Amino acid sequence: MKAIVSTAEGARLADVPAPQPQPNEILVRVKAASLNRADLAGLAARDGKVIGMEWAGEVVEAGPQSGGWKPGDRVMCTGAGAYAEYAVTDGGRACRIPDSTLPYEEASILVLALQAMHDALVTHGELKRGQDVLIHGAASGVGLMGLQIARLLGARKVIGTSTNAARRARLAEFGADLALDPGQPDWHQRVLEATGDKGVEVVVDQVTGKQFAQTMQTAAVGGHIVNLGRLGGAGGEFDFQLHALRRISYIGVTFRTRSVDEIRTLNAKMLADLGSAIGERRLRLPIDSRYPLAEAAAALERMSANLHFGKIVLTL
Repeated sequence: MKAIVSTAEGARLADVPAPQPQPNEILVRVKAASLNRADLAGLAARDGKVIGMEWAGEVVEAGPQSGGWKPGDRVMCTGAGAYAEYAVTDGGRACRIPDSTLPYEEASILVLALQAMHDALVTHGELKRGQDVLIHGAASGVGLMGLQIARLLGARKVIGTSTNAARRARLAEFGADLALDPGQPDWHQRVLEATGDKGVEVVVDQVTGKQFAQTMQTAAVGGHIVNLGRLGGAGGEFDFQLHALRRISYIGVTFRTRSVDEIRTLNAKMLADLGSAIGERRLRLPIDSRYPLAEAAAALERMSANLHFGKIVLTL
């Protein structure tokens, strides 16, 4: 099959063997694959492996322990090896495309953001109706989904940050009541003003780094800060006194160290809460641009340069 692999020369189109599904897996004919920032780490590995972790397509083979999937089912998936004509994933990690009219390109951009943000906001952030939410890095695909999930689940005030003025201006389209520039020295004070000096009960932080000291100041007493990304760097100042005084729960999350069973549980919880909204197409993401599979290197370059708003899609 044709696939995009990571090589010493960058992303290259190559002929590789098609993957074979294990008893718990489904084999999917990929119709579209979505780019994610984690793919840049796969590219940097230069290890000859197929890049990508999110796709949509049609089941062509289902293992006996894959959970009731059958050939012909339309499916959106997370896993590994997405930039290819065929990919496999655990059946419990995949989601049915609920609307027969939803194009594969649009389906391919949804599921990772849904899984990641529901897990961050609900499971670890313990979001409750009427609470206030801050999404750091809200102009990313995952961030835009977070704004919508928070609004859907009844958050009182939804606040998003972005350093890009044009993208920041669009956050209201996806549910933000207030959009802030974290490059401004007083941005955290504006969060406190917007919440009556209380702070937010849930922060989903995709930035961390040097701004983390200010992010801690936005948390309410008993609030939760979920570390979902480190675009601003892996290190920063941590105020242990403030952490104790505000009784902040600080939680780190990643898919990389989760077992198959943990991801199955995560996915099932997300579908239980959001399945109806997904089926009614109330949760959406914009497609920034489309590239054929063979031009994946150009698509990755666009993402690396941070030129996109929404998701970049590879079409097959």
